[in-house]
Amino acid sequence: MPGARLVSSLSNIYRLGVKELRSLTADKVLLVLIVWAFSGAIYEAATGVSMELHNAPVAVVDEDRSPLSRRLVDALYPPYFKTPEYIALSEIDPAMDKGRYSFAIVIPANFQRDVVAGRNPEVQLNIDATIMSQSFIGASYIQAIAAGEISEFLTGTRDTAELPIRLMTRVRFNPNLTGTWFGGVMEVINNVTMLTIILVGAALIREREHGTIEHLLVMPLRPAEIMLAKIWANGLAVLLGATFALTVIVQKVLQVPIAGSVPLFLGAAALYLFAAASIGIFLGTLARSMPQLGLLIILTIIPLQLLSGGVTPRESMPQLIQDIMLLAPTTYFVRLAQAILYRGAGPGVVWSDLLAMLGVGSAFFILALGRFRRSVTQTQV
Repeated sequence: MPGARLVSSLSNIYRLGVKELRSLTADKVLLVLIVWAFSGAIYEAATGVSMELHNAPVAVVDEDRSPLSRRLVDALYPPYFKTPEYIALSEIDPAMDKGRYSFAIVIPANFQRDVVAGRNPEVQLNIDATIMSQSFIGASYIQAIAAGEISEFLTGTRDTAELPIRLMTRVRFNPNLTGTWFGGVMEVINNVTMLTIILVGAALIREREHGTIEHLLVMPLRPAEIMLAKIWANGLAVLLGATFALTVIVQKVLQVPIAGSVPLFLGAAALYLFAAASIGIFLGTLARSMPQLGLLIILTIIPLQLLSGGVTPRESMPQLIQDIMLLAPTTYFVRLAQAILYRGAGPGVVWSDLLAMLGVGSAFFILALGRFRRSVTQTQV
């Protein structure tokens, strides 16, 4: 009867999943990877990789030695800049070649006199652009600081120009532009993708290397049951890790406020795990050993993380890349995760991404199932 067959199939999936969990708990390396990925790696990515300007070293060649030049130098202070160091003009190139300074400012002689006379003297700003993002952020800071100090020196006010309008800037969702808020949450999202693909793919390779896949083939099991068991068992481990990372590491340790519903995000993550695990199974059918699987995972995960909108906005990518990445479930997961966690979006906002992710995930599952069936046939032969 169909009902009895369904119950039997669900029982098989459950028992196989329990077997997967036991295999996972016996693999100490993977356990350490899971614990680190959802604890130390989250904290390290949030606090260690900063896109903000912090304690940038500055050198100054002051050939004017006037009150205005000293005023400009004194305006460069922590936490954005280290206390500026005075050097000679001949020392700039050697010092920057050695990476001692990120910025070197040359203030010409007669600077204050020319400013007062309205001659618009030039101040040279040398930038070490090997650290591109922070260098150009710092350059804009220095330009704004210099303009404000000169304007206040001449007119008594820091307004450099009288605009016909008043521009009021309001920063939404991250008022202080704190990079930790972005880095911690995005690392959780990225690690969900990475670990799901690694764990499911490694589980399949482990079955083949240990010879247990032959044991499964002689049982009355269907390939879909084997796949679903691996998906729910490994997906559960990743989901528990993501829950710990969000509630403990992100919210408690890093003090990042989550605007939306954590249960809604975890429900969407569970749906995404279905798609990501299908990708892992597909890669596991292509690889014949763990080293091969590792190479395939590198080639897969890096594009998924870099081009899904989690690192840079999709709108800044070429249109062809945007169209291609619509075939990846990660694109929809990153978009809905940012909407939920950053902007407090509810089901009415993210339902379209949920449906798209489910559709793409189902396509990957069917593709992986076909490949898995063929690999099973080859093993039997």
